[in-house]
Amino acid sequence: MAGSQDMFDAIVMADERFHGEGFQEGYEEGSSLGILEGRQYGTEHGARIASEIGCYQGFALAWKCLLHSSAGEKDSRKMKVVEALIGMIEKFPYDDPTYDKLHEDLDKIRGKFKQLCSLLGVQPDFNITVEGSGLLF
Repeated sequence: MAGSQDMFDAIVMADERFHGEGFQEGYEEGSSLGILEGRQYGTEHGARIASEIGCYQGFALAWKCLLHSSAGEKDSRKMKVVEALIGMIEKFPYDDPTYDKLHEDLDKIRGKFKQLCSLLGVQPDFNITVEGSGLLF
């Protein structure tokens, strides 16, 4: 009688056992897929940010050369903003994705870039596409 009792327990408890095993397999597969998707998203997002900052840096360095050649009093304020933007970009933590003020610093760089564009009288249009990124005027 004890053998038949164990057989019935195995049948009755099979649902619970398979549910637990299925949950564990699903959890492990979901975790590994989540890590892969997270890395892919982080890589794409990081590339967009780096491309944006690279455009700002190239813009600022070009204007620094242009303003340096015409060193007038009117251009001194523009030059100070250019220098400030370059300094902010150089201090940006490219290699630390856990930096807690990353988005705040990025917003400050964007603001300084807009200020510089306003002083220079240019209307930028920053585009990020699959093919690449760039500034249009």
